[in-house]
Amino acid sequence: MKPIILIGGGGHCISCIDVIEQTGLYQIIGILDLPEKLGEKVLNYSVIGTNNELERFLPDCTDFLITVGQIKSSTLREKLFQQVKKAGGNLPLIISPIAHVSKYASIDEGTIVMHHALINAGASVGKGCIINSKSLIEHEAKIGNFCHISTAANVNGQVNIGDRSFIGSNTVIANNTNVASNTVIAAGSQVLRSIDSPGIYIGHPLRKIR
Repeated sequence: MKPIILIGGGGHCISCIDVIEQTGLYQIIGILDLPEKLGEKVLNYSVIGTNNELERFLPDCTDFLITVGQIKSSTLREKLFQQVKKAGGNLPLIISPIAHVSKYASIDEGTIVMHHALINAGASVGKGCIINSKSLIEHEAKIGNFCHISTAANVNGQVNIGDRSFIGSNTVIANNTNVASNTVIAAGSQVLRSIDSPGIYIGHPLRKIR
């Protein structure tokens, strides 16, 4: 198994650990987090360094996964992603063995596809994304970079979601609609027409609240 280091030790990290262990492809060496968390454990893995110590673990471990979560903003995940790239590390694609990803779909580096997610034929997913448990990315849908498609969200066919967007749990996005970059859609919402301007949206009927 290849060694891998996780960056971020919060709740999302716990879910990522389970996915990584299930793949059987990686041995988790430890977690990087804030200085005050050094020595703490997340499940069976210790915090072995801080986010600014990437170079210390190279070249013995070249693979990293960003395990910081994302709701309102992707800024921290993007910053850490770029730190890894600048240091010369790799950000592999992680796919749960109990997810389904069509051989006709494409997914970029640093993305994690979690348990029971489904990515259908012709779909594309950008870099640094979270495709969370039981979410659906239907045929020919396009997910931009640094997006989080949350648990049980349904992104229907030929939807286009812009970069840095968050789609909340159980949200349904109707086919052939566009979602602007930097958009946050709250859990349980229904998107029946395109969203042209970034902001925070909620409900059914959908309304912009910020």
